Amino acid sequence: MNMKRKAKLIIGSLFTLSIGLSSCQHSATSSSQTMDQFISDLMSKMTVEEKIGQLNLPVTGEITTGEATNSDVAKKIEQGLVGGLFNLKGVDKIREVQKLAVEKSRLGIPLIFGMDVIHGYETIFPIPLGLSCTWNMEAIEQSARIAATEASADGICWTFSPMVDVSRDPRWGRVSEGNGEDPFLGGAIAQAMVRGYQGKDIHKQLKNNNQIMACVKHFALYGAPDAGRDYNTVDMSRNRMFNEYLYPYQAAVDAGVGSVMASFNEVDGVPATANKWLMTDVLRNQWGFNGFVVTDFTGISEMIAHGIGDLQTASKRALDAGIDLDMVSEGFIGTVKQSVAEGKIEMSVIDQACRRILEAKYKLGLFADPYKYCDLERPAKEIFTQDHRAMARQIASESFVLLKNDGFKGQTPILPLDKKGTVAVIGPLADTRSNMPGTWSVAARLNEYPSLYEGLKEMTAGKVNVLYAKGSNLVSDETYEERATMFGRSLNRDQRSDKEMLQEALRVASRSDVIIAALGESSEMSGESSCRTNLDIPDVQKELLKVLLQTGKPVVLTLFTGRPLTLTWEHAHVPAILNVWFGGSEAAYAIGDVLFGDVNPSGKLTMTFPKNVGQIPLFYNHKNTGRPLPQGKWFEKFRSNYLDVDNDPLYPFGYGLSYTTFQYSDIHLDHSVLQKDGKIIASVVVTNTGKYDGAETVQLYIRDLVGSITRPIKELKGFKKVFIKAGESQKISFEITPGLLYFYDFDLNYVTEPGRFDVMIGGNSKTVKTAQFTLE
Repeated sequence: MNMKRKAKLIIGSLFTLSIGLSSCQHSATSSSQTMDQFISDLMSKMTVEEKIGQLNLPVTGEITTGEATNSDVAKKIEQGLVGGLFNLKGVDKIREVQKLAVEKSRLGIPLIFGMDVIHGYETIFPIPLGLSCTWNMEAIEQSARIAATEASADGICWTFSPMVDVSRDPRWGRVSEGNGEDPFLGGAIAQAMVRGYQGKDIHKQLKNNNQIMACVKHFALYGAPDAGRDYNTVDMSRNRMFNEYLYPYQAAVDAGVGSVMASFNEVDGVPATANKWLMTDVLRNQWGFNGFVVTDFTGISEMIAHGIGDLQTASKRALDAGIDLDMVSEGFIGTVKQSVAEGKIEMSVIDQACRRILEAKYKLGLFADPYKYCDLERPAKEIFTQDHRAMARQIASESFVLLKNDGFKGQTPILPLDKKGTVAVIGPLADTRSNMPGTWSVAARLNEYPSLYEGLKEMTAGKVNVLYAKGSNLVSDETYEERATMFGRSLNRDQRSDKEMLQEALRVASRSDVIIAALGESSEMSGESSCRTNLDIPDVQKELLKVLLQTGKPVVLTLFTGRPLTLTWEHAHVPAILNVWFGGSEAAYAIGDVLFGDVNPSGKLTMTFPKNVGQIPLFYNHKNTGRPLPQGKWFEKFRSNYLDVDNDPLYPFGYGLSYTTFQYSDIHLDHSVLQKDGKIIASVVVTNTGKYDGAETVQLYIRDLVGSITRPIKELKGFKKVFIKAGESQKISFEITPGLLYFYDFDLNYVTEPGRFDVMIGGNSKTVKTAQFTLE
């Protein structure tokens, strides 16, 4: 969310109330009283101002570069004019502010406390794009479960996660926060995250004090901005919306997500924050969502710049559209009462929004115990524990994607490395603690997590002599580096010349047996408002890499990135490339586990890597044209292709190597005809033909060959991650039912159509075995 991370929300000093358990005026509710009855009784006592106050989510405390501030937050809480606060860290501060709301406001309505808990709290997991590359729903759910445990121990009961925006454009920096380009996989991850935050059993969610409310975002289509530029216009047909972009949001709703965040972009020419078709017709009436909707940071006031009208008009349109909670803009609290007086807004609309906020607080158990999340003893026992860190290390190692692993001078593949000799860790990302967690890690213990150099040195002590040289700065342009290392993530720019830094790197490299080149992006080079038009490894880093390759030593490119980069030159010249994304608090140890073979890499890409930016958007589940390029060809006149590069990606969706190899048999179908109420079992035998035990993600794709509207050349419809020992085989089966074949037709009816279908199974979207069946 825009700007929230910039807030240093220090509220505790504003209040001097003593901390002591205080009973909320509403906690003694009758066990026989329903939620609806309780809230109706409460609302009957509320003034118009207090109802509107529940719709107000202000930012508070010290703001470095914020767009709105509230120095009088304490007074507003006492007046019942605040529904919740966000990004206030520390259970002691939260408890104190909650006490103010419960004991000093007229009705004692508790506040809801939210935070950007995106990929962990203080124990940080890989960035979401990295997490998605595990293809392990149990691990992803566990990461959210641990994040919820830690955040709730520190007073947080609401997280602005998961982000499920489908994106096919890596220029957009926020791909780092999402799950890649595929809606089917994105939907599975959305549900895993919601279960992790709110609880596995949808009927028992939010009952415990270690479960927090999730907020799926950004609704909708935020991942498809023009030119890959953040906050920019999104324009697409409704057919494409429903078939390619909306499913992950709906999957989160089906999993019981408690809240939804509106996106900044417009949809069909109307900003999402004022789009009634989106927020009411689709979200509530079509999908049955019964939680509350919050704007993104200043989403209402930003509609003035969109051209919707002044703040009063924008606020009315947002409320009418179905927005319930105004984050920071103060449009509701500042204008809605006037709109009511002028007959522009019905009280029933305000009542409806107020009820939804109160329902969320009821479901969280805050009326029964406003201090449910304020146990002062929990943080020391439940945050950044050894068990949590061990899980973060394991999951991080599973997220890394081995992009290349050739032999060096005709020998066996470089990786895994032997735990002996001398290893040089060289690069601007080799010794930076603060960049290890990755973007959107607002509660991270910056500079407490080991850098790659420190982690490798620690875990191989007594076996490997680990050396270090910075080698280069992040980029040659000093002002660019400042923009790319914000929020305490500085790389401490070296003032030596490029030549001096290269010479030092060469001296260190000359003493080594193998070189680990720690290169790529800084953590804030991707993420919100971190869009790029050039996706190459930055200039001075590429020069460093070229010099290191000229030493004649084996080089492993350990790539830090929050997005797909254009690695065409690196793929052609570097023998081994391990993409480690930003792996979180335990990333250094996890990288060591993979580099030295304690863990066999199993990550698979969830976004296509293009050969160059000119191919973007490039994604696997595209449609054919009327003049497709024949398979295996580069260029043919009057076909859909380029003059200067072929159509293929550098690395396709689903791609990822292992230290072992896997062989797939042909597909066996138990039936060739699928009945409308039946199923087909599609099976392959996967054999581990290498020397190492390893995990493989077996992927199922389906193509509808003839449709009433054009259909993609393939769509992911299933996947299974399996562990296979060296030399062993496993039969992997998928159940294909008509439910997998539905799509939205021209009139947006959700249909299946009889006809022929290709079924494809393989280790990535490009290398597959194919069979065919017919749907009757």
